Amino acid sequence: MLHSMSTPVSTIRNLGPAFEASCTAAGIKDAETLRDLGPDAAYAKILATGAKPHFIGYYVLVMALQGRPWNDCKGAEKAALRKRFDALKTAHRPAPEHTLDQLLDDIGVRKP
Repeated sequence: MLHSMSTPVSTIRNLGPAFEASCTAAGIKDAETLRDLGPDAAYAKILATGAKPHFIGYYVLVMALQGRPWNDCKGAEKAALRKRFDALKTAHRPAPEHTLDQLLDDIGVRKP
């Protein structure tokens, strides 16, 4: 979607300059694009840049896009977000750097 005005990502409550830099690296140039993508697609784009996954960062993003305080996520809602996060993390897991790592993954020695 094209936007006539662009607003910095860091204008969204609880999303600061570091998160904005991660968005920029992922091709998410403004708050409007971030909102259009939604938290899962946006976080997937960020992970695709090689960023390390962090659950707190993910759920802060979800809460921010809902206009809620970052620490408002609790109980069953937090558990459900953890499942979504784990699925995103698994889908964007970097390829093992070494043949040994791949072998250990193939035989199930390492945790996914």
